[in-house]
Amino acid sequence: MIKDSQKPAVQTVHFFHGKGPVFYASLPWGPMAGQMPAGPEKNGLGLKQHLISILWDHFVGRQKPFRMHRPYDTPDAFPFQADPFIRVIQGPLGRPQLLLGDHLGPAISFCKSGKTRWAALCGDGHDIGIDVAQSQEFQGKYPFYRVFHPGELGHALKPAGDDLKQAAALLWSVKEAAAKALGCGFHLVDPLQVIVYPSTGRAAGETMGNAAEENSIYDFPVGLSEKAVKRFPMTHGRFLRVRSVYQGNRWLSIALLHRPSQPGDGQHRLVNQFPKIQTGEV
Repeated sequence: MIKDSQKPAVQTVHFFHGKGPVFYASLPWGPMAGQMPAGPEKNGLGLKQHLISILWDHFVGRQKPFRMHRPYDTPDAFPFQADPFIRVIQGPLGRPQLLLGDHLGPAISFCKSGKTRWAALCGDGHDIGIDVAQSQEFQGKYPFYRVFHPGELGHALKPAGDDLKQAAALLWSVKEAAAKALGCGFHLVDPLQVIVYPSTGRAAGETMGNAAEENSIYDFPVGLSEKAVKRFPMTHGRFLRVRSVYQGNRWLSIALLHRPSQPGDGQHRLVNQFPKIQTGEV
């Protein structure tokens, strides 16, 4: 079993206008050095559920009422308790879903990078996605043109320190996190159809994990190509925001997909205010 000393620190991401928060944490993937696999470490599903249990306990410990922004949910119907029967199941396209007893829980997301498994849980009713990417994944003759538009690479070079491979890792983590928030991954949408707009910077006073330097955290508006919107009409009027942070040798990105027409939102059409990325017809 995973010992208490190995329990991860839970980090928090706050998005604009009070959206979220999103809690995330990570644990080593597979047995620790010199140890035989045991408990949730010996299979991916067990580790996922262990991570989500930690995030749920942290969320409950904040002692804030949980309200889903869905018409069929009511505060009285949701089992707000520290130790419900937690299960992680998958939808038809692999989207993870959290079940708390017989109730659908908040949105969750997972990713794996190297020997580390990451998990995220949303503190409100929005959909989320998490992804981690490293520059070493883009070595050699990587076909950048198949997944990135030239304009995207151009504006991603600045936060990546003019390193093309770091820029590719940043963009990939943003696109993958956004695709997970959509609920389809790259099964039904092509990476070129997920369009990353230039970073808008970060909100004053915000933090993300252990990132101490203000310029290490970036906010990215993300949109879909016209063809992708036609394929996913439910995304019309919904706005994707991705927050990314550089942590040592990797980019970690968390996407939050806003539900349409929420009172006081005022942001779901903001993508129209950003410069046009030359994408061609995708």
